[in-house]
Amino acid sequence: MTSKDNSAQIQHAADLLQDAACTIAFTGAGISTPSGIPDFRSARTGLWTRYDPMQSASLRSFLHQPDRFYGWLQPLARDIVQAEPNPAHHALAELEAAGKLDGIVTQNIDNLHQRAGSETVIEVHGHLREAICISCGRAFTVSDAIIRRFALGGEIPLCDHCGGRLKPDVVLFGEELPGEAVQEALTLFARADLVLVAGSSLIVVPASYFPMEALERGAKLIIVNLEPTPLDYRADVILSLDVADALPAIVREVLGG
Repeated sequence: MTSKDNSAQIQHAADLLQDAACTIAFTGAGISTPSGIPDFRSARTGLWTRYDPMQSASLRSFLHQPDRFYGWLQPLARDIVQAEPNPAHHALAELEAAGKLDGIVTQNIDNLHQRAGSETVIEVHGHLREAICISCGRAFTVSDAIIRRFALGGEIPLCDHCGGRLKPDVVLFGEELPGEAVQEALTLFARADLVLVAGSSLIVVPASYFPMEALERGAKLIIVNLEPTPLDYRADVILSLDVADALPAIVREVLGG
């Protein structure tokens, strides 16, 4: 696609955002790669090129081989605690503040949307801010200090009641998505007349089905992603660009900056 084509698509995306009554963003790992957090499926850098997800990031592996699970999670947690929101995160926060974005449904666990200033963020794959003890079942709020000690030094978080290992509140392979987050996401998409997909391959189910809730009701679709997605054929706008470049460009057109 030429620069002229990209400019036309950016303007079309901005026009759709201006006209929409309710816009919901759906974001995946690709929105955080400019912040230094690897995605999962890129050919050379994706996490699943180095780890078998069923061996390292499944509920079964956590229960039976927790050291392998923590060994997988620690470098990812290190990247997360060292990351800063990038221009794509800030662009979505600007849209929300301007009343042009009604919420974000994200597959990410990195908290970067919130740190950029976004307020309505539904985390369908969980987050690192809470954990549960697998021995006694107690739930804990995980402080930044505990996360940093694990991420930077490898100190496994333990229950201060029984000493059991803590499982972070992230969705592993073999687990269902959190029911409350799913319902909130479905409620948002049921209202949307425009969906903005940013940095998601749209192949991780069932989260990737959420945008279809809006599309089946006639919503329009903008996709900003470097690689093709299964919903490209439904998209009104496709931008195969870095989200950190494309989203700020769209927002500048929307906000007249």
